[in-house]
Amino acid sequence: MGITFANVELISGDDLTLFRLGYIPEERIKRIEVKALVDTGATMLAITEWIKNQLNLFKVDEQEAELGDGSFVKLEIVGPVDVRFANRSTTVRAIVI
Repeated sequence: MGITFANVELISGDDLTLFRLGYIPEERIKRIEVKALVDTGATMLAITEWIKNQLNLFKVDEQEAELGDGSFVKLEIVGPVDVRFANRSTTVRAIVI
């Protein structure tokens, strides 16, 4: 199996809630389209600090992660993030790498 990429839209879950409650107009919802590496074995969405800042995502937790060299680092968990691909969508937390 080769490397697979997909164009996905990432949307601030907090902004979606504020829009649904009538606090912000739809055009103020922070969203970004990215070309993402698809990893069917991944347990969590991984995003960069830049994407976190673009969507104004807040830290909700911290998690220790093992790197490829066997070392461990604490990484920030942010969210919520709405992920949309084709006719599918889900809301998740993301680890910031």
